Amino acid sequence: MTAAIPPQRLPTGLKLALDFGPLLIFFVANKFGNVFVATGAFMAATAVAMLVSWVKTRHIPPMLIFTGLIVLVFGGLTLWLRDETFIKLKPTLIYATFAAILGFGLATGRRYLKLVLGEVLPALDDAGWVKLQRNWALFFVGLMLANEVARRMLTTDQWVDFKVWGVTLATMAFAVAQTPLLRRHGVDFD
Repeated sequence: MTAAIPPQRLPTGLKLALDFGPLLIFFVANKFGNVFVATGAFMAATAVAMLVSWVKTRHIPPMLIFTGLIVLVFGGLTLWLRDETFIKLKPTLIYATFAAILGFGLATGRRYLKLVLGEVLPALDDAGWVKLQRNWALFFVGLMLANEVARRMLTTDQWVDFKVWGVTLATMAFAVAQTPLLRRHGVDFD
């Protein structure tokens, strides 16, 4: 019997391109076309990201599989019904799902965030994982609510800007804001 080979890690630049490339393509396609062109481009770019991940590592991360399926379903509904509401609902569903998974993990004593980030933060102690998981669960609730407000109050072009730039910058700022917590619970950034 052969042992399972752990998936290879992607170079940082390629990982960032696979994580943020489809969103950037969505933004550019919306600026030069419309939300329907952007949705089709987003769906294609997400499929390419999944394919590249598979070809390079023989593995597709679970989060990319989940978001890829949601993009396919909600993007498909957007294009089929010619209704932009579906692509605007996609982030709400994703954020709600992430918040629910992390919240369920907190309620049942499971460290789901550690499953995703444990390799990156091996020194983080258990109390740190609990606090980090709580913080991210609350952050996803906040993103879910912000997306609901934005999709109802903004034009489609404004919503795309909010989704691509506002959410991305807020997420990066939130991640950086977790640095003191990580330091207090065993992570050394030196």
